[in-house]
Amino acid sequence: MAAGGGGSGDPLSRAGVPCAFSPQNQAYFALASTDGHLRVWETGNNRLHQEYVPSAHLSGTCTCLAWAPARLQAKETPQRKKRKSEAIGTSEQIDLLALGTAVGSILLYSTVKGELHSKLTSGGHENKVNCIEWHQFNGCLYSCSDDKHIVEWNTQTCKVKCKWKGDNSSVSSLCISPDGKMLLSAGRTIKLWVLETKEIYRHFTGHATPVSSLIFTTLRPPNESQPFDGITGLYFLSGAVHDRLLNVWQIRSENKEKTAVMSFTVTDEPVYIDLTLSENKEEPVKLAVVCKDGQVHLFEHILNGFCKKPLTSNCTIQIAAPGKGKKSTPKPIPILAAGFCSDKMSLLLVYGSWFQPIIERVALNPKEPHMCLVRDISNCWAPKVETAITKVRTPVMNSEAKVLVPGIPGHRAANKLAIPQTEELENKRKLGENEVSIEERLGAMDIDSKKRKDDLPQTNSFPILLTQGLESNDFEMLNKVLQTRNVNLIKKTVLRMPLHAVIPLLQELTKRLQGHPNSAVLMVQWLKCVLTVHASYLSTLPDLVSQLRTLYQLLDSRVKTFQKLSHLHGKLILLITQVTASEKTKEMSCPGQKAKLVYEEESSEEESDDEIADKDSDDNWDEDEDEKESEKDEDADEENEDEDAEEKDDEENGEDRDMTSEKELNGDSDLDPENESEEE
Repeated sequence: MAAGGGGSGDPLSRAGVPCAFSPQNQAYFALASTDGHLRVWETGNNRLHQEYVPSAHLSGTCTCLAWAPARLQAKETPQRKKRKSEAIGTSEQIDLLALGTAVGSILLYSTVKGELHSKLTSGGHENKVNCIEWHQFNGCLYSCSDDKHIVEWNTQTCKVKCKWKGDNSSVSSLCISPDGKMLLSAGRTIKLWVLETKEIYRHFTGHATPVSSLIFTTLRPPNESQPFDGITGLYFLSGAVHDRLLNVWQIRSENKEKTAVMSFTVTDEPVYIDLTLSENKEEPVKLAVVCKDGQVHLFEHILNGFCKKPLTSNCTIQIAAPGKGKKSTPKPIPILAAGFCSDKMSLLLVYGSWFQPIIERVALNPKEPHMCLVRDISNCWAPKVETAITKVRTPVMNSEAKVLVPGIPGHRAANKLAIPQTEELENKRKLGENEVSIEERLGAMDIDSKKRKDDLPQTNSFPILLTQGLESNDFEMLNKVLQTRNVNLIKKTVLRMPLHAVIPLLQELTKRLQGHPNSAVLMVQWLKCVLTVHASYLSTLPDLVSQLRTLYQLLDSRVKTFQKLSHLHGKLILLITQVTASEKTKEMSCPGQKAKLVYEEESSEEESDDEIADKDSDDNWDEDEDEKESEKDEDADEENEDEDAEEKDDEENGEDRDMTSEKELNGDSDLDPENESEEE
């Protein structure tokens, strides 16, 4: 009933280090430290029981661990039949410990033999294992990973029994129901699965970050009058990353309520959780929560329905080291884990350092709301340091011993010791010579005048730092390398890095691209260099699509709005250029130019009128146009009248001609030559 986490550079990973108490009376405490070592401590006498170092402890560090249930023993296939007494003795002693690694494999370690029992790899996970759960009845093992899948293992054959997709994102936690028929899985949401059919029975939503722990809190429903189907009415507890609330959920028959019924508040993110199960409705649930700030919060509450306000702790436990002086303040000692003993009235506390923890049993006092234990842990580490120092001894040189120097055997050159410069200066002073100059004194002091640049690592050390940071998942070391802005330095680092570190670097860049936009700008430069330099290597990988799927989805989501932004950018540039062009034209003034020669021609009154009309302002342009139109109309009327008059004259002249012609024909010409001349 514990939940421990694995520390890593991922900001959304659970805090703490994987650790757990053994199910048999909590006789052992197992923890996997950050250096990849598995250490098993005896809780009774605080003594190191066993230490195991996996072969790939640096690349495949332990991310989670789980003890096998007490009733399950390691079933081996012996080559010969054993006696009954021998078989019983070995079966009672053997306890298996399952270890999940960062590369997706699962190791089964036997604490009795002190060696690796078996290894589960084929057909399993392709990414980091986040949680491991043993089935309390059939001996199967359930695991979840960042590859979004849940795997059911057969520990006897070391093969996959069933594998199914648990979530759209990574699955972070698992828990099996008390009757062994249901399975809780959690990523962003919590799902309840039917193990027989692998179908979803219920959904629960309420956490904003990945869920780090899932624990069932009750064995029987509070209302015992109704028939019990094994799951309806039970309560379970969940805690999330960076969340200071522990939510309690109830599984109901109707699928209406999906939110938590109550919550417990703590001071910081939970690192380790342990509780005592409630077997009936009158027995309260006791909860011990170890927070990231090193405190333990104890809760005691009867789960009987909905509670609106978050519940606070009944007792808080802290451990501090005494100061050296009278006025010095005590220093807090972090508590790493806590577990209830079998009597439920005492608590096992693990505090100090992960490499050498101290395990102590503390009796609980329900009347004290706050307990501060003063412990001096300096004595626990001092003997080991002293023994390590005393092992180093300097050899005693005898005056009769001969020192051999490298060279040709049988030949020994006379070693002439060079007189140091300081002795020469002293001899000069004694002889009464001139005083030594300051330059010679500084040379005798052997001062290195070259300035050392320790702030920034050299170019040739960047690939080494990057490779070490990716293998050890060191967040600070990766920041020191990836936060550089020098493009040439980035190209040289990518060129000199080994090929096996290309895919881990791309995965690290994908995680950082999802962070702050300022860091994403730097990561894009690294990503561009990696894809251009190592394109030939990446094209040879068969599973490149599955490994870079997350990066492709991220880039696709970012580029969706690029076309709209480019259209908007083009329109804005067009508007800005037009505005700037109009402003420039306004600012420009016509230069004053004087003509060298002016020629004026004598013109008529019409031309002068035209010149005057041309000089009129633009405001009277419409009036001039109207006048011109009216003048045109008048000219047209006059032309029409002239045409009519001409037609009438023509008609009259025609009549006169006719009359004269008739008179000529008749000989009646009365006109005299004089009159004709007058008429003409």
